[in-house]
Amino acid sequence: MTEEQIRSLAKRFFDSVEAGDIDGLVACYAPQARIWHNTDRVEQTPTDNKATLLGMVSRIEQRRYDERRLDTFPGGFVQQHVLRGTRVHDGVRVELPACVVCQVADGRITRLDEYFDSAHVAQFRKFAGD
Repeated sequence: MTEEQIRSLAKRFFDSVEAGDIDGLVACYAPQARIWHNTDRVEQTPTDNKATLLGMVSRIEQRRYDERRLDTFPGGFVQQHVLRGTRVHDGVRVELPACVVCQVADGRITRLDEYFDSAHVAQFRKFAGD
């Protein structure tokens, strides 16, 4: 993939979350993709990740990936950003600084490793059991 194609894939991926278009996000994954988060160290499939993100978009509205810093490398990209949104349950604004490292091939993400602070994740998930 060219640098331009990798940048376009990254933009489409994160823009899909902002829009609540989880099917659009999942379409960015290769069928065999694996998604890993440093907070639980569990690998997810695209189907698992879809369920996680559907929960997040139902709890967090007005989602925005701010302060996007995207760097590409042959076969992938790294993006640092701050995901901001409003918790539906109580109207509190929350933010999640993160770093995402993705490997890509044939126009899709084959692996995503996401790093963030568990305290920020807890704020995003505060009412997840409700």
